[in-house]
Amino acid sequence: MGQFTDPCKTKTRTSAHEDQCDLYYECFNGQPVLQECPNGLVYHGKRTQGLFGVCDYDFMVDCSTRQARSYAQNLDQPNPCDYKSGIIGDITYCDRYWECVVGNPQLYDCPNGLVFIGRNRGIAEGCDYPWRGSYCDDKQLANPPLSTEHCDWLYGIFGHETSCTRYWTCWNGTASEQFCIGGLLYNEESHSCDWPQNVAGCQKHPLCKDDPNANVPLGKSCERYWACQGGYPRLQRCPATLVFDKRSRRCVNPPTEDCEAPTTTTAAPEDYVDDDFRGAAPPPPRRRRPSSSLSQGPPDQGSFLPNNALPFRPSSPSESRPQSPPLPQGANFREAPIDKAVPLK
Repeated sequence: MGQFTDPCKTKTRTSAHEDQCDLYYECFNGQPVLQECPNGLVYHGKRTQGLFGVCDYDFMVDCSTRQARSYAQNLDQPNPCDYKSGIIGDITYCDRYWECVVGNPQLYDCPNGLVFIGRNRGIAEGCDYPWRGSYCDDKQLANPPLSTEHCDWLYGIFGHETSCTRYWTCWNGTASEQFCIGGLLYNEESHSCDWPQNVAGCQKHPLCKDDPNANVPLGKSCERYWACQGGYPRLQRCPATLVFDKRSRRCVNPPTEDCEAPTTTTAAPEDYVDDDFRGAAPPPPRRRRPSSSLSQGPPDQGSFLPNNALPFRPSSPSESRPQSPPLPQGANFREAPIDKAVPLK
């Protein structure tokens, strides 16, 4: 058994435990505090050479004089080199895993905020969000959170500080603002956008403070109104020929106490303006179908001929239609569609 050494008098501000190789003392505020190395590691004593601070693999440290281990160290941690995948989770910490590297087990940490779920799974290095499964039910976290602006951990999905329709996705400490659409709100429990009735304790908009899912009149407008969805208003319009009734707070057939039947007028093409398509051009005119070739000349061929074709230009009015025999006189006759055919009475 070794002897106690005051860590506050050492260069590294740490010292080895008397009889356990995975324990050590560290100086805090002038007092020695007992610390424990991560599972599978032992006290090394050199901060610049250890795997995690002053802790390193046991095969890198001589523990012949301090062979005792804590309970966590005595557990049977499987060797990843004995498995086909070459990787296995730590039996004590859910955010750590062991991987076989050149025949030797190596201990790794998941990115901050993630936990180990298996090789080629999760969002990064076999690690995933802890709320997607029961990965930490019988384990604990080895690493504390590393927080940045809008991010409680370096990786994760977190609620917005002032809005229920927004949230933050954090990747390596960088936050990206996201939005819930379709009247949904961010649910802190499921870490996803959810129906308003499933999200409790969310702040409300002043227009929807009385009822988070009611319809609210828009001033004196007879066609538009506010539709509250989960405490947030969305501008809506009644269907054609209907008006918004401020008493029943729904679209009804006119007239009501405040609104008459909507009037519809046909606007001239140059005055064509719509509330939703303001400034759009009027609809293009429809092309007329050409009349029968027996009553009119040939159609305008300029738009139907290739670019290198010559347009049809008759030299005289008599050439604008084919020659036909003179028609018989009388009101019961019509043009014969076939040459030399006898008209019917």
